[in-house]
Amino acid sequence: MAIRAERLAKSFDSTAALRDLDLEVQPGELMALLGPSGSGKTTFLRLVAGLETPSAGRILFDNEDATALAVRDRRVGFVFQHYALFRHLNVAENIAYGLKVRPRATRPAKAEIQRRVTDLLELVQLAGLGKRYPAQLSGGQRQRVALARALAVEPRVLLLDEPFGALDAQVRRDLRRWLREIHDRTGHTTLFVTHDQEEALELADRVAIFNQGAIEQVGTPDEILDRPGTAFVAGFVGEAVRLPVTAAATSLWIGPHQLPTPRGRLTGPAVLFVRPRDLAIAGESQAALPARVLAVRRTGAARRAELALADGLPSVEIELPTGHTARKGDLLPVTLVSLRLFSVP
Repeated sequence: MAIRAERLAKSFDSTAALRDLDLEVQPGELMALLGPSGSGKTTFLRLVAGLETPSAGRILFDNEDATALAVRDRRVGFVFQHYALFRHLNVAENIAYGLKVRPRATRPAKAEIQRRVTDLLELVQLAGLGKRYPAQLSGGQRQRVALARALAVEPRVLLLDEPFGALDAQVRRDLRRWLREIHDRTGHTTLFVTHDQEEALELADRVAIFNQGAIEQVGTPDEILDRPGTAFVAGFVGEAVRLPVTAAATSLWIGPHQLPTPRGRLTGPAVLFVRPRDLAIAGESQAALPARVLAVRRTGAARRAELALADGLPSVEIELPTGHTARKGDLLPVTLVSLRLFSVP
């Protein structure tokens, strides 16, 4: 099922949480909502679920205006960060809860509810644990139960609000791979709120970047990382350092250093966003910036050098080639591999 928000707005007293927002989610798509705290991600999710009422605009499920529909009538599955499981019910009873409280006319038979619970326990890899209680489960297992409960009601839309935020790093990595597999098997249209950039970029078909109640850019993970549409996106995603520079027709001034660039449309003061992989050690025939090594450190499988490009500029990092022997104090010739350049607002 497709979801479409049209000119959606939401205010709390005098504070605007969302402002004239348009967004379309394709049927069967897993879209991540990413942005800083207070940017409107969770407010948008709650509006889709029917837990909040918009101040203006509307939400459509396919071509049906869902804005005035009650939560129950929207058939939305919601998974929260802190599981929200009933502690006095066992795993099977938690999963079945949404089916058992339906009006009698739409409530499945007991045998059908039991069959659905058994199938979901298998799907979320918890077969045999139906009689355990939430307190007897790990955090990762509880979140699997929460997802199974959301799926039990056969939702048209699946909404996840920071579902892995309370878990440790290794469990998060394992569960997000599992969630992607579940999504591919079930095909639900899914909206996924997270503050974890790696999580969003690994899981999602597309990512919507929120900022101050509006959407800055919607695109695939590659588009968001490699072709940011605004200075905010370039600075927010991917460990970017913002450098004040001066752009000319075919060159770029970084501090006192000039670097040839392809002919661009910008001239005058600009901002350059640099990530570790945007820099490379220059070959003998390449134009280069002389960069002073401030420190060398290990980051996972890679070694990075922290560099000073010029006095008064923030330091940047470069991923060193395997076996490179850079040390603190060395002068390295570096060049730009990628150019993310924006005019000064």
